[in-house]
Amino acid sequence: MSHDIHGHCDPRFDRVRRTFAAHFERGDEVGAAVCVYLGDVLVADLWAGEADPRSGRPWQRDTPCLTFSCAKAVTAVCALRLCAQGAADVEGPVSAWWPEFAVAGKDRTTAAHLLSHQAGLPAFTAPVTVAESADPAALAAMLAAQPPEWPPGSDHGYHALTFGWLAGELVRRLSGRTVGQYLAEHIAGPHGLGLWLGAPDEVIARAARINRGRPPAGGTAGRPPAGGTAGRAPDLTARAFSNPDPTSVPGGSNSPGVLRAGWPASGLLATAGGLAGFYRDLLAGRLLDPAALRSALVPRVSGPDRILGMNSTFGLGFMRPSETFWIPPGGRDSAFGHTGLSGAVGLGDTVRGLAIGYVTSRMGGELSAARAARLVSAAYLSTD
Repeated sequence: MSHDIHGHCDPRFDRVRRTFAAHFERGDEVGAAVCVYLGDVLVADLWAGEADPRSGRPWQRDTPCLTFSCAKAVTAVCALRLCAQGAADVEGPVSAWWPEFAVAGKDRTTAAHLLSHQAGLPAFTAPVTVAESADPAALAAMLAAQPPEWPPGSDHGYHALTFGWLAGELVRRLSGRTVGQYLAEHIAGPHGLGLWLGAPDEVIARAARINRGRPPAGGTAGRPPAGGTAGRAPDLTARAFSNPDPTSVPGGSNSPGVLRAGWPASGLLATAGGLAGFYRDLLAGRLLDPAALRSALVPRVSGPDRILGMNSTFGLGFMRPSETFWIPPGGRDSAFGHTGLSGAVGLGDTVRGLAIGYVTSRMGGELSAARAARLVSAAYLSTD
């Protein structure tokens, strides 16, 4: 496989290029891309490797790749736009726009609880098939009927999959669109961003193929942590990450059925440029009112996570720096974004004006987290 690095890199950001190239030289990547903006200036746009090792199809600049939980920030912005436009009060009760939700001790749940992993609904209690996952209204109804695992607002735990059908129901009920439709009509389409939640067949056909080269391990958000950390219920954690389970169908995460469904918590297909451009446009106030973004970035919860078993920090839909979202010291007061199971990351920094998108087809546990951390560190060092 060729290790040729394609694209453009400003000399100031050559550290990013060298770091990206080193991953391929060591065999840590199959195919990947990284894109960095400083303000509105594109300073790095790099790609290499194969999108599909079976056919030898090379990675291209516009190759989309599944980024798993990077979807959560995109889904949150769709919901936050509607709240900022007056369709709902983010601090108000969910029952104001979703009356069926106010049962089984959930009548005081707010939209902010849904967006900050405080709703107490981190997993479905009944089995959900991949086929059923294509019906967001049905999955939302299942969650509405469930009792919470803890009183909403009293604690937090990563809603690995259910986040999308909880926050997504705000979008569906108040816009009349699924999250994927809203994203296409109001964000990705108008701003020319390569982002899809529920991709059309032509996009799926040119997408990178996820490679599970090494078994997931460790504890980055976006996948279940290993071990038996105190305070975490292993069964609940397992259900939170695997119900519905894409590996139950032929092709797993690469299945066209999974990619067409566009799970709004974990199904984002994105190009590196689309992911970086999303954060660039957020920082510039083009996707969300600046006051609404500032409010969304205020940490709502911080500390031991009941699902991940380690410390996490969340604003409204965004990760903030913590054990589950590693950021160099220079960005720990100003960075926000979200990671994904493969190691993908989308990040913005309100002080430095950095916007980063990294997408990769190689899943590899701690290896995944390390690759993203090295690239993010290289980008930060390039601004010093």
